[in-house]
Amino acid sequence: MDSFFLSELHIYPIKSLGGISLEKARLEEKGLQYDRRWMLVDEEGTFITQRKYFELALLAVSISDNRLIISHKIQTNQSISFDLEEDNGTQIPVVIWNDTTAGVEVNTEVSNWFSDFLKFKVKLVKMPVAEKRMVDPRYALNDEVVSFADGYPCLLIGQSSLNGLNEKLQKPIRMDRFRPNFVFTGGTPHIEDQFDTFSIGGTLFSAVKPCARCVLITIDQQTGEKGQEPLRTLASYRTINKKILFGQNLLHQHSGIISIGDELKVINWKMENG
Repeated sequence: MDSFFLSELHIYPIKSLGGISLEKARLEEKGLQYDRRWMLVDEEGTFITQRKYFELALLAVSISDNRLIISHKIQTNQSISFDLEEDNGTQIPVVIWNDTTAGVEVNTEVSNWFSDFLKFKVKLVKMPVAEKRMVDPRYALNDEVVSFADGYPCLLIGQSSLNGLNEKLQKPIRMDRFRPNFVFTGGTPHIEDQFDTFSIGGTLFSAVKPCARCVLITIDQQTGEKGQEPLRTLASYRTINKKILFGQNLLHQHSGIISIGDELKVINWKMENG
């Protein structure tokens, strides 16, 4: 039987901007601490992502001295930072996919910086701690809540899945295209599709829905340039019910600390063809 170990751990504090790789992270009710707790919205309050604005890939994010720092990956003199706790105190409705939830603007200086970068008016909003954005009830197990992530608190991908894809591509790509929280080693490509319940570092997870992929994975996270791959190649062997699937969306039962090197222990496997 294969052994599985956590090899990468990532958070994406601002939705659709660069991620942060960690050695260990705290798992909270809405997902990993600081993961997708901030989001850019337009003047109507609708969320903004790389799907349309590829240049967001060029913004790196880091955390230092209780501050969130945003910096341009190429024009390194462009940067701004703010305190992790900062906001203006006024909740506004914000829309992410089919959900309307609450956001609070960090401050006008930060919003103006992003507006200058994108060349149209946006706000950077933070999700209030008490806000309850519910996971899709068709897949929720215990009325779980989620941050500004697309729909689920965490995403898991096997390193073997990326290796298998890269063998089919002319030019290999990096895992950062897929924006996982957890990457693990061991097993065959897409072995995660067969996970039902499993534990990492003593925390229990359920793999509840394969992740349907979109144009975002065609954007090079180092250059902000868009191509056709790997979506075109993935479509040739990972299309199920007209959706291109790669990785597993997760729900979890309690908080805890997750660390690189933790063993992923499968408790229940999905039924074959189930």
